[in-house]
Amino acid sequence: MKKVKSCAVMLALVFFTLNTQAQKIKTTEGSTDVLKNETSINIEFTYDNITIGKKEEKEEDYIKRKKDDYNAKEPGRGDSWEKAWKNDRTAKFEPGFIELFTKTSGMSNSKDAKYTLIFKTKTMEPGYNIAGGMMVGGRKNAEIDADVWIVETADKTKKIAVITITNAPGRTFSGNDYATGDRISEAYEVSGKKLAKYIK
Repeated sequence: MKKVKSCAVMLALVFFTLNTQAQKIKTTEGSTDVLKNETSINIEFTYDNITIGKKEEKEEDYIKRKKDDYNAKEPGRGDSWEKAWKNDRTAKFEPGFIELFTKTSGMSNSKDAKYTLIFKTKTMEPGYNIAGGMMVGGRKNAEIDADVWIVETADKTKKIAVITITNAPGRTFSGNDYATGDRISEAYEVSGKKLAKYIK
């Protein structure tokens, strides 16, 4: 039994490492050099025109489909899921990104900063984790793609740089990420840490 658990942990570590390596960060416009000596930055988030999953389903269509499906199985469950889906942005995703970004970059998050980082989520893959994980039920890691704009805080139409983030993986090392928000939150945390390293 111990050997089986040990094998499961090793496999989880391998898959996590491969997924982390698959993440790509690239500057497509301008330069982030102006941030190298900055001690603070303003961080904002947008979720306009997000698509969900590999089929690139519109978010509003995805929410309606999942909500109706859950409510059909258990009245009220879909309504609770929809509320959590929306609340997770400010409750989990954004705090996770900000915490890892500021910790890794050494910059504080301040609305008075000279520059603003706008994290524009483009796609989400919620993934899944069925009880038992890889060994029994199966799992698929979450992922997000995003554009990051670095702009002047005083005039946010003035772009300093544009960075793309693709295949940011989301899963917890323990594997206990059965809630969609927990898996996606990890993708934001990974993005915050990796982006800070990339910029600094």
